[in-house]
Amino acid sequence: QVQVSESGGGSEKAGGSLRLSCTVRGGSFGTWTLAWFRQSSGSEREFVAAIRWSGDTTYYGDSVKGRFTISRDDAKNTVYLQMNSLRPNDTAVYYCAADPTGSFYTARSYDYWGQGTQVTVSS
Repeated sequence: QVQVSESGGGSEKAGGSLRLSCTVRGGSFGTWTLAWFRQSSGSEREFVAAIRWSGDTTYYGDSVKGRFTISRDDAKNTVYLQMNSLRPNDTAVYYCAADPTGSFYTARSYDYWGQGTQVTVSS
């Protein structure tokens, strides 16, 4: 059984930083693409970032390029999202997802999801 668990959300002022963590238990972490999505109230789940199993290829949504960094530590079965220069419109619930069966940009490609962690950015 695969369990995905996020942590690290919270409240921050615009311009500040937060780091999210996601630990995956079960499954084949070292062979999986991992991703972060976010969802704000009334909106669809939005792709934020993904990292290939090798760790040397990363992808970012246009709204976070140059501000967010995804990384992984396979020894800890953990993927991180470092969020810098936060903006109020980064406010959302952030979800970690693992092992896409289709396009990793698409939420419906993922079978394994965490419960989400709230990030709130104030102006």
